[in-house]
Amino acid sequence: MNRQISGWTTGVAVVTGIFAGIALWATVAGAQEIRDDLRDIRGDRQDIRRDTRDIREDRGEIRQDNREIRQDARELRGDRQSLRDAIDPQAIRNARRELRQDRREMRHDVAERHHDVRDLRQDRHERHGDVRDLRHDRRELRRDVHARRAG
Repeated sequence: MNRQISGWTTGVAVVTGIFAGIALWATVAGAQEIRDDLRDIRGDRQDIRRDTRDIREDRGEIRQDNREIRQDARELRGDRQSLRDAIDPQAIRNARRELRQDRREMRHDVAERHHDVRDLRQDRHERHGDVRDLRHDRRELRRDVHARRAG
């Protein structure tokens, strides 16, 4: 009989130890999950700040490109007027050369603006994804905190 009680006591002690180990592991795992969620949220915020800074820079570059395009358009109007006013062949050649050069510069500035607009769109897309990740990580944090409090 003592042997049965001893066996039963040992079994209870083993089961209790297993449950205690599981509870301890769940507590440690829950704390680790919360720490990981907080680290993810911090990283997401940094990504959003970086994307916002990139967007601001892209907008500035687009403004600068627009200024350059307007300046090129003014120069083209002046070159066309110079070509109309030119009388001798050398003046006509010079006016045509200036007109070609200014057209080339304007095409380059328009292409540059197109590239900057594409960069802006890409940065906005990345920021949108980072905001989505931040929301997801916040939901996970709330779920993990709630599970730890309940458990």
